[in-house]
Amino acid sequence: MRWTLLQIDYTMIAPSGLARTNRRLLDALHARVATPFSARDAATVLSIPVPSARRLLRYLASRGWLARVRRGLYTTVPLGAASPSEWREDPWLVAARMFEPCYIGGWSACEHWDLTEQIFRDVVVVTGTPIRSTRASIQGTPFRLKFLARGKHFGTRTVWRGQGKVLVSDPSRTVVDILDDPSLGGGIRHVAQILRAYFQSAARDESLLVQYAVRLGNRSVLKRLGYLLEKEGIEAAELIERCHALRSSGLTALDPTSKTKGRILRRWNLRVNVAIQSAELG
Repeated sequence: MRWTLLQIDYTMIAPSGLARTNRRLLDALHARVATPFSARDAATVLSIPVPSARRLLRYLASRGWLARVRRGLYTTVPLGAASPSEWREDPWLVAARMFEPCYIGGWSACEHWDLTEQIFRDVVVVTGTPIRSTRASIQGTPFRLKFLARGKHFGTRTVWRGQGKVLVSDPSRTVVDILDDPSLGGGIRHVAQILRAYFQSAARDESLLVQYAVRLGNRSVLKRLGYLLEKEGIEAAELIERCHALRSSGLTALDPTSKTKGRILRRWNLRVNVAIQSAELG
């Protein structure tokens, strides 16, 4: 369908109403555009010039029919929303657009795959776009960001969130990521809990864990994995042996965020700088 009327209709507008022409344009956005979207996206969907789309979006946003995610980026507001001005887009969809190429990972992926019962306010996003800060806040949602070269974006699955698709790390990749950077899992103690849940779940895949760790290129993952498996008596003898054989020779901190020196465990070339009790693995 091509819209031949390019001028925005500013007539016959009431605070709770919308002129017929603009209603048709808004309906088309609801039906055909994936959110969040830009003026260029809207122009393509509505077959109108970008400047006209830009004016239309600004106008609709000023009336509460659209919500601004940031300057130049908008999202549709459900027509039945009680408070349009307070409407917020799904943070995962926002992340997929704002930080592309990216995937949802860390504790956010753990929540998605039921590997933790803890609830985190921040959304963890692994992005292939260089970032200036590991923290961002959009529409009131805090994001925890981690840069990772695009070539290392593997082990993800596509999930639907409303009309949009988002990449999320699969369970095995999620475990590897939080062993690579325990801060993304809420610290090594919580990582240990997640690891226990993973090995008790249907997602358990020992060969995939090793494959992902080697492909990621950080063998500290295998040190932490082998140590935690061995210490807590998780039955995975072949995996422990494989982790031990592939471990690197350098010294690695069990939790890089801890300033405690801790003892050195030569078997795993690990500095055990955080104590993990069996009760913490529940």
